[in-house]
Amino acid sequence: MAKEAWPILIPIGICSAITLGLFWVYSQPGFGYLGGILAVGTGFVAAFFRDPNRVPPADGGAIVSAGDGRVVTVQSIKADPWLEGDGIQVSVFLSIFNVHINRIPVSGLVDAFEYRSGKFRLAFAHQASAENEQAVVRIQGSDFTIVVKQIAGFLARRIVCRLSKGDEVSIGQRFGLIKFGSRIDHLLPPTTSIKVKVGDRVKAGETIIGVV
Repeated sequence: MAKEAWPILIPIGICSAITLGLFWVYSQPGFGYLGGILAVGTGFVAAFFRDPNRVPPADGGAIVSAGDGRVVTVQSIKADPWLEGDGIQVSVFLSIFNVHINRIPVSGLVDAFEYRSGKFRLAFAHQASAENEQAVVRIQGSDFTIVVKQIAGFLARRIVCRLSKGDEVSIGQRFGLIKFGSRIDHLLPPTTSIKVKVGDRVKAGETIIGVV
């Protein structure tokens, strides 16, 4: 369970327990209905913030997905300022039903980080990459550079990123999350051999999206 769950999970869980206790004592249907709704809400929060173990691949040239979800974009990009040149963009849409813990795609050094305020367009829309609120992380690997963008969506209104410039990171390492629906953009070197296509389902820290 992600630690960000507890400030939400504990109050709603307590309210659910109290309300169901009142229903048990007084047998009032209103307490039962409310307690049931709160119990469902407790289960939803627990499911959303779940944090399963993941085993990254041993292949040194592999780039894994930073998020769970569905691939919505695989396209070439030109003169990207973060990559300082051309590259390939692989975007993953995370619905509210996906695991939302984000993981490092490659081992290396965080050599740049920026948080940008912005809009809250639907995360699967192409405009979200440029216009939505986001945290941008650039990682220098052994002999190549990649960029990861945590992008807020229509419902997602808080990005959690625990990285700072100068951090040493390892593939599969947890580094943050985006609450309640979001998008992850991976900007990869132009020579990357892409291993996914639009519509594929991927898992953070495990699914190889490209090999350099």
